[in-house]
Amino acid sequence: MMKCVIETKGFGNMVFDLFPELAPITVENFVKTAESGFYDGLAWCRIVKDYVIQGGSPDNDIMTDSDWHIKGEFAENGIANPIPHCRGAISMARDPGFDTAGTQFFVVHKDAHKLDGRYAAFGQMTEGFDVLDRIAEVPTSGKETWNRPLEMPVIERICIVRDGDDGVK
Repeated sequence: MMKCVIETKGFGNMVFDLFPELAPITVENFVKTAESGFYDGLAWCRIVKDYVIQGGSPDNDIMTDSDWHIKGEFAENGIANPIPHCRGAISMARDPGFDTAGTQFFVVHKDAHKLDGRYAAFGQMTEGFDVLDRIAEVPTSGKETWNRPLEMPVIERICIVRDGDDGVK
């Protein structure tokens, strides 16, 4: 089993089981990006209560693209991915094109099954739902500015824990 721990400053930790057997390209990309330290110090730059919280933009602007893209592992792109976008699912954000995900990801705050088959979910939260709920309550600028938080919660780091690891490193 592979897990990731997302540490958000002042909010706490969210722990996810990752599913490389169901979304191998997506998990490999996320793990490589997290282990490079790319996410350290970035923020949750889009918060839509009762929908998703989103992070991973290189400059905390959801309109900024990453330097690379991966194959979208979801049904509309011809790849079976049975992971549902239920509360606590972690999934890749993307532009309208199917193969445009890179670094941005989101966590589903409340079930969002309209995303099933359209986005590459790659894990499920096991701990930290209270943290997710507190982040979802952060005031935002509203829809006209992509629900940008007035004060962005900072992702201190994302740690990957594999079978046999003693804990978060």
